[in-house]
Amino acid sequence: MPIVVDIDVMLARRKMAVGELAERVGITPANLAVLKNGRAKAVRFATLAALCEVLDCQPGDLLRWEATDEPDGAPVREAPLSH
Repeated sequence: MPIVVDIDVMLARRKMAVGELAERVGITPANLAVLKNGRAKAVRFATLAALCEVLDCQPGDLLRWEATDEPDGAPVREAPLSH
């Protein structure tokens, strides 16, 4: 999938455990793991807003788009430049 979830990055920056984040956001650790590991099909804006509030960040700090052209959603790898 071309959307990459960077919740782990923000957790590390905030020195916060997954369990604490789940509790403060009001979701189960299992649902947070699904989102964190990029397996979620959707995220509610209310959940995204709560994540941003607790982590003191913007949605773009948690989600980013990565171009793909592979059917399985693997990221595009650029070929090295030849001289």
